[in-house]
Parts: sequence; structure tokens; C-alpha cells
Amino acid sequence: MTARSVRILAVPVLVAGLAAGSASAPAAQARPAGLAASLSINGLLSAVSATSATNAWAVGNTAAAGPDNKTLILHWNGTTWKQLHSPAPAGSYLYGVAATSATNAWAVGPSRSGKPVILHWNGATWKLMASPKSVAGLYSVTATSATNAWTIGGATGGKTAILHWNGTSWKHMASPNPGASRSLIGVAATSARSAWAVGEAGTTVSSRALIARWNGTAWKTVPNPAPANTVLDAVAVTSAGSAWAVGFSGTSDRALIERWNGTKWKTVSSPAPAGSALVSVAATSHGKAWAVGGSGGTKTLIERWNGTTWKTVPSPDPGLSTLSSVAATSATSAWAVGYSSRRGVTKTLILRWNGTAWK
Repeated sequence: MTARSVRILAVPVLVAGLAAGSASAPAAQARPAGLAASLSINGLLSAVSATSATNAWAVGNTAAAGPDNKTLILHWNGTTWKQLHSPAPAGSYLYGVAATSATNAWAVGPSRSGKPVILHWNGATWKLMASPKSVAGLYSVTATSATNAWTIGGATGGKTAILHWNGTSWKHMASPNPGASRSLIGVAATSARSAWAVGEAGTTVSSRALIARWNGTAWKTVPNPAPANTVLDAVAVTSAGSAWAVGFSGTSDRALIERWNGTKWKTVSSPAPAGSALVSVAATSHGKAWAVGGSGGTKTLIERWNGTTWKTVPSPDPGLSTLSSVAATSATSAWAVGYSSRRGVTKTLILRWNGTAWK
């Protein structure tokens, strides 16, 4: 299992199957006026970001066949989820979203034409932004302010791509490209001088988890203890001395968790069963973190860090389900999104942590 099959293509692989002529392909649904937290619509959600109890974003796509596929953008206003207009061209996908305030948010992904999609929320509307031509697709985005954001993905020639927003434009930055095959999948930042990106690097036969760090001047690879045949899909940072990265280990056939202690990365034990993968992680403090993914390809998986160990937390499973992303703003407020499938119809899935349970 590679990075792309675990997270990035968790959505496209399904879409590709639908495009191939599956009779169960869910048709694009008319945009509803509003969605309660427990409701769902046809499609898949790939990422979620929250800044407060009254401001959260979730993005994904309708999972329609080929050019009929449309991007999804949902907003939580503290009471209901509402679907907003997306200016992304038909056939596009949204894989990442990041918000810093009610008037500043980014959403990114690839398009059917092979060009990247970058959308910006200015507090009133989403707008399609210009992006460097050398980038093929974008997988994740992070932002710390209106003048500092990062997005990562792939560039032409099979190389990694890292773009930086300086408040005026997106610029292509030099990025690490170890091995013959490499991919950056997750990114997180705490300031203009500190950011992390994770993914995989290696050969067509074997890959190893890849971690790169922005030190305020350049991106450089950082040693990590992951064995061969591993991938890291997401990273979360709370300070210079605390960061988490999660993914999958093909060697052990289970979820992979690594932790940065300010000096080096160390592998941390996960209670996830065999056949599981963690694809997103969120942390609110040194001792509080969430990680989500799927188990056996059919069940949602949620783990919680209590300051000492990771423990599995019960989560709803409405049909064949998986979780793609998690975001938390406090110990009593978090969101997890993904999708579920019943009778061949794929539906968006939104879960909320109220301080006691996921519902």
C-alpha cells in the first residue's frame, strides 16, 4: 500500500472505478440550502479545518464520473453545515483545506486537465487563484496567517512540489527529491519560519517514509525511524518541540505513528489492528491529539493521544466507511470527515466530538 492508495487516491481510486462504467456511480446532487451536522449528501469529503466552534470547512467532491465530477465545499456556522459555490472547473477534486479566520481559508487539489486547483475564501466568496505552471497537482495545504501559507503536491517530471503564499502570490519553492520515486502528501506549519511536510520516497519496488522541514530559509529532509515500505500521510505541529506524523507500514500491515520531540523523530505504538491506516492527525497541545483513518477498508478508525499513550476511541460506522481528515480546536470540540457507502451509493460522512463521544 502506498501513500497514494492510502490517502490521496482514497477518493480518486473510487472515482476511477465509477468512471469505468459502474452502475452504482452516485449522480451529482443539487446543492441543498443547508445540512445538519448528522446529514450527508452524495460524494466524498477529503479534508476538514476549523478555527472555532462557529467556523469550520470541509471539502471533497461529488464522485460523479469523469468530467461530471464537481468539487464540494461545506461550511459550519455553529448551527448547520451549508454547501457553498465552488469556482473550481468541472472534473476537479479538492484534497486539502486550511483556515486561519472567518475571512481567510484555502482549498487545493488537482484538476482533470492536469493543472492544480487553488481556491481562496475572502470572507464572502471562494475564488480561483493563479498557480505556477510547473505544478501538476496539490494534496494538502496549511496556513498560519493571511500572509503565510504552504501547499504541497507533485510537479512535472515526477518531482515533489512545495508552494508558498506570501500574501500576494504563490511561488514554487525548492523541495527535497530523494530517491527515484517521491511524493509529499501532508503539510503543517506553526509560523513563517517553521513547517513540516511528509510523504514517501524510494524506488518502484520499495518506499520509505519521507519527512522534510522548513527552517525559515530552506526545506531539508530530516531522518526518521520508519522502516522500508512505509508512508506518512499527514503531520500536525503544536510547537518547535512537538509534532506528530501518521501513515501506514507495509512491513507490519498496520497504522504508523511517529513523534517529534524537538530533537528527533521516534516511532510510537498504535493500538490499531492489522490492515489499518491512519491518514490524518490533529493536535491541540503537547498532550492532546487525534488521528483518524480506516480499518480493513470498511470501518472508521479514531485514535486519541492522552499524553501518555494512543488509545482507540469508538466511532460511528454508517455502512462501509472510512475517515479522511480530522481537525480539533479544543479538548471538547473536533470534527472528522470522510465517506460511507451503502448499496453502491457513496455519501459524505461528518462526525463531531463533543467532549464525550463521537457522533
